Amino acid sequence: MRLRYAGSCRICGLHLPARAEAIYERTTKTVRCVSHDASAPIDTPSVEAVDPAVEDVVEPGTPGGSARREYERREAKREERIRANHPKLGGLILALSGERQSTTAWDTGAVGEERLGKGLEGLASDTLRLLHDRRIPRTRANIDHLAVTASGVYVIDAKKYRGRPHLKVEGGLFRPRVERLLVGSRDCTRLVDGVLKQVEVVRGLLDIDVPVHGVLCFVEADWPLIGGTFTTRGVQALWPNKLYPQLQAEGPSTAATIAELHRKLASALRAA
Repeated sequence: MRLRYAGSCRICGLHLPARAEAIYERTTKTVRCVSHDASAPIDTPSVEAVDPAVEDVVEPGTPGGSARREYERREAKREERIRANHPKLGGLILALSGERQSTTAWDTGAVGEERLGKGLEGLASDTLRLLHDRRIPRTRANIDHLAVTASGVYVIDAKKYRGRPHLKVEGGLFRPRVERLLVGSRDCTRLVDGVLKQVEVVRGLLDIDVPVHGVLCFVEADWPLIGGTFTTRGVQALWPNKLYPQLQAEGPSTAATIAELHRKLASALRAA
C-alpha cells in the first residue's frame, strides 16, 4: 500500500515517509519495506516505543472502487452474452453496438469519484484524513468520500454531471417554500435527499458533538465564473476547487481527535 502517514520499517528501522510504497502488516500493526521478507523476525518494541504513525494506519479505500467493479461486471456480462448468441459475429457486434445507458452510468460515476478522490488525496494530512467508497451497514448504498477535518466531518457525494447546477425555489409567502436542485433542466433533488440520509448515518456513529457537513460536489458541471455555489436544506452544492479550502480550514478538533474519529468511522463503515 502507499502509506498515508510516515512510519518506520519493523525490520531495518528505515524511515518510510508518507506516500512511500510499503507493506502494512495488520496483525502487528507495523509496516515494512517492500524488499523485506515477511518471515523476518519481529523486534517487538515496548508499548511506549510503538510508532504512533504506524498505529494510525487505516486503509482509506479506493475512490470509485465499487462503481468501477460494477461497470466492469456489467460490461463483461454483456460481452459474454453477445459472443454466446453470435459466435461468429460477436466481435463485430460488440465493436458496432454501444453500451446501455444503465451500464455507462456506472463508468461515469466511477470517473467522477476517481477524479475527486485524486484531488482529495493531494490534501491528506494528520488534520485531514480521508475514507473512500464506504458501505452503509445493512444496505447496498455507499458513501463516496468522507473527510475528517479540524472543522468537522464532511460527507461528500461526487457527481459527474453536465449542465449548470442551480437552485429553483417555488412558493414562499402564501405557499410552502419548496427548493429543487436542477442541473440544466434536469431535476436532481433526489441527490440532496441521498446526502441527507448519509449525513444522518454518520451522525449516528459519532458519540461526540462534532459537526457533520453534507456536500454535493459536481466535478464537470458548467459553473459560472462568479458565484455559483449554493446550499439547500443544509447540503452544499459546489465544485472541487471550492471544496478544498473548506476541508483545510482551521477548527476546534485536534489531530488526535481527528485520528480517533477517522478510526471509528473506518471501523463502522467498511470499504465497499
